[in-house]
Amino acid sequence: MQKKLSLYTLAVALGIFMGCSGAKKETAPARQIWTAEQANNWYKNQQWPIGVNFIPSNAINQLEMWQKETFDTTTINRELGWANALGMNTVRVYLHDALYEQDSTGFANRINIFLQLADKQQIKPLFVLFDSCWDPFYKLGKQRDPIPFKHNSGWVQSPGQLALKDSLQYPRLERYVKGLIGRFANDKRILAWDVWNEPDNMTGPSYEKIEIPNKVALVLPLLKNAFVWARSVNPSQPLTSGIWVGDWSAPEKMKPIEKLQIEQSDIITFHNYDSPQEFEKRIKWLSRYNKPLICTEYMARPNGSTFAGFLPIAKKYNVGMINWGFVDGKTQTKYPWDSWTKTYTSPPPVWFHEILKNDGSAYREDEKKTILSMTQKK
Repeated sequence: MQKKLSLYTLAVALGIFMGCSGAKKETAPARQIWTAEQANNWYKNQQWPIGVNFIPSNAINQLEMWQKETFDTTTINRELGWANALGMNTVRVYLHDALYEQDSTGFANRINIFLQLADKQQIKPLFVLFDSCWDPFYKLGKQRDPIPFKHNSGWVQSPGQLALKDSLQYPRLERYVKGLIGRFANDKRILAWDVWNEPDNMTGPSYEKIEIPNKVALVLPLLKNAFVWARSVNPSQPLTSGIWVGDWSAPEKMKPIEKLQIEQSDIITFHNYDSPQEFEKRIKWLSRYNKPLICTEYMARPNGSTFAGFLPIAKKYNVGMINWGFVDGKTQTKYPWDSWTKTYTSPPPVWFHEILKNDGSAYREDEKKTILSMTQKK
């Protein structure tokens, strides 16, 4: 007995020693946040980024897009082809932590398939890891049907309220960030990683009755950790998180979470759904960081946020552009945000978002011509 125990103890000790030695040899130090010079050198090697926030028209949310049972390569391939035909070279695509927990290998494999389809269309995706918008309570499996005439009636948050309130779930969120980015850290088919979409969004009238008042206080340290986790696996692609509302004219006027987003981002991203004048003003505000700028959400026609109004300004300042809405479908974002407080029984007189009808034809031919003129697509 004593002899066996000694051998066992020796084997364990040896294993621990070898494991520690191996870890020291194999683990590279986490990379730093890019300097302005590094970021600008990266941007010089990219095409002018222009594209859409992409979800196939037959998916109501991230889960329906990516789950094995509803991952539809035929629709994805067709609609990415339509984006390519407009001269677009990037798409911003939302992921979800629950998909990684459900089936990490299968999820990563489906992302690889998506990248293959995008690459054939000369499109480099920007992947979004977490999102604070819309429904705080997601459910895996079959997703609910859209609520008629309502904007984004089935979109879900990631990681969602339950995980935010439960720090015991944070280790699985760390595994998600490190595992997924680590898998694709040197993949040249990926443009960038958007760590957290609108992290301080309190959902407005859609779900504010069930949001938690201290949401931002919970998100803030988790967002910082998510950036640290992401950098720890040394991605070759830039990391970012876009600021989206507020006064960014000077650091002292910005909220703590906005300062964190800017500080931790390799490239600067932002959202704007206002007038062309407001859009240009915000570009000038953010130019003080001397890093590449990409507007990762814009285009809400009734607000004055249009292709004709925004794209020439963006081109002038070399700002990348990714609009919200592509093909009319289950997200129903042709209906405005106020469809959560007003009753609609038919499409609005002017679509809020979306470029194409479900058959691939343009909602507005003049917009199509504007986009093609900016992308120089024949």
